[in-house]
Amino acid sequence: MEITTEMIKQLRAATNAPMLDCRKALQEADGDYQKAVDWLREKGMATAAKRADRDASNGVVEIYSHGGGRVGVMVEVNCETDFVARAEQFRTLAHEIALQIAASAPKYVKADEIPAAELEHEADIARARAIEEGKPKNVLAKIVEGRVEKFKDEVCLMRQAYIRDESLTVEKLILQNVAAIGESVIVRRFQRWELGESTNQ
Repeated sequence: MEITTEMIKQLRAATNAPMLDCRKALQEADGDYQKAVDWLREKGMATAAKRADRDASNGVVEIYSHGGGRVGVMVEVNCETDFVARAEQFRTLAHEIALQIAASAPKYVKADEIPAAELEHEADIARARAIEEGKPKNVLAKIVEGRVEKFKDEVCLMRQAYIRDESLTVEKLILQNVAAIGESVIVRRFQRWELGESTNQ
């Protein structure tokens, strides 16, 4: 299939990827727009993975208040250089992450931060529920594992579905931005407060 300039421009507008990469993606995908987008995403993520070990000590502390002051979020998002820390795309990403935290109330950045005792507690609840539902013994372990993974998807920021596009996780959203920004981006920590909530959580 012939790859036209118009097709390349359309893909570039949607992905912010360089023109040559857009052309290559369309060639690889045989002109299929969605496959070309996926190809660029995969390529972007491969690039992002290589950057993950770079030092990211610049960045921004984004502060967001929602619902007339009912929910407050503070999140530290790091990048490698002061130049990127001031860039609009990086600032927008930090703001989107703060919005995500306000809307979806994660408890942790990544799954490896969840205490083992909390995971065991969730597994016990999932096992008891599966038994209560009369699930066969030979599939209990698989059901428990599935429910614990679902719990991780809910409480870990990186594994949550992005509020503006549920086909993306927050981690994939960040990786897409890493590909465009050209630097490692790390969510260092966050805090979320909700009016009237108990302080001993």
